[in-house]
Amino acid sequence: MSIRLNRPTIRAAALAIFLAVLALPATAQHQHAGMDGMPGMDMPAPAASAPAPASSTMGGTAMPARAASGVPAPMRGEAAPAGHAMSPGTQRGIHDASSQGMHPGTMTGMSAQGDAAGPSARAMAMGRMQGGPPPADARSPDYSDGVAPSHLPGMDMGEEARFALLQFDRLESFAGREEHGQRWELHGWYGNDNDKLLVRSEGERSAGRVAEGDLEALWSHAVAAYWDTTLGVRHDLGDGPCRNWLAVGVQGLAPYGFDVEATGYVGLSGRTAARLRADYEVLFTQRLILQPELEANLYGRDDPARGIGRGFSDVQFGLRLRYEIRRELAPYVGMQFVRRLGRTADFARAIGQPVSDRQLVVGLRLWF
Repeated sequence: MSIRLNRPTIRAAALAIFLAVLALPATAQHQHAGMDGMPGMDMPAPAASAPAPASSTMGGTAMPARAASGVPAPMRGEAAPAGHAMSPGTQRGIHDASSQGMHPGTMTGMSAQGDAAGPSARAMAMGRMQGGPPPADARSPDYSDGVAPSHLPGMDMGEEARFALLQFDRLESFAGREEHGQRWELHGWYGNDNDKLLVRSEGERSAGRVAEGDLEALWSHAVAAYWDTTLGVRHDLGDGPCRNWLAVGVQGLAPYGFDVEATGYVGLSGRTAARLRADYEVLFTQRLILQPELEANLYGRDDPARGIGRGFSDVQFGLRLRYEIRRELAPYVGMQFVRRLGRTADFARAIGQPVSDRQLVVGLRLWF
């Protein structure tokens, strides 16, 4: 079948299109009114030069017209702001949400999204959406639940609490090319974190007698997080006359984990001395630990009665590998290198003692 396009047919088609165009605004207005009935689906009202009507009729019911300014509508039971009215869709959406138990702040935010509101109106809507004061059982903002941040409950440790420790760093037998015997090194303390009574002793026994050694009693005072100052006395043991010294020093943990001890001594008749020590722990495992240690002694003047010369008198380097059965009990094996220097070496040669020696050591490290 074919349609012949003649002038009457064209006129009829143009007239139909024109009528269809005229019918579009009424259809769009009807669709817009239907969307206003859905909660949260309000569309912004077109700007108009003439004042908005006070009310509109929808479904035979008079409804207040939407305010041109777009200010959020009040909730159910609230009075509308002066000079403004709620849109039909906003009012119906709020009524439906109230019947379903929705939070007023949520609906206020939804109505604000539907209205073309200014900055101040949107701020008011956001303030309402955040809600009022928190409930009584709400968690505190920092999750502390009222606990002070500086202390754990039940875990307070007073700085004045006193403790005690006695530790044998070395309790060993040694065997070298020239000398054999036993050696000890210990320290113990009693006090608190700031002040302690510190006792230190070291020495060696050979041929059934104490060949050399010393005993120190010191007051230790904390001056920094990892450093203490020491002040006290030292008493020498072993061959020759006993010497007494006033001791002043510092000890602590240096960077990279080195334990450092430096002490100066002043004795009678203008005698002076110093001792420098450092050790480090290399953990192969939590129980197997290698500990190198270096010690150097020096004196300000000769003391032939004790076989000591001025300057650096001796240097000792030890290397011990221990296994901690428990933290308090650890057997070890290692090597100890001893070297006498300067005039002290001359005194040793004069009485037939070795100047240097390399020794195998076996011992026990323990503390109480």
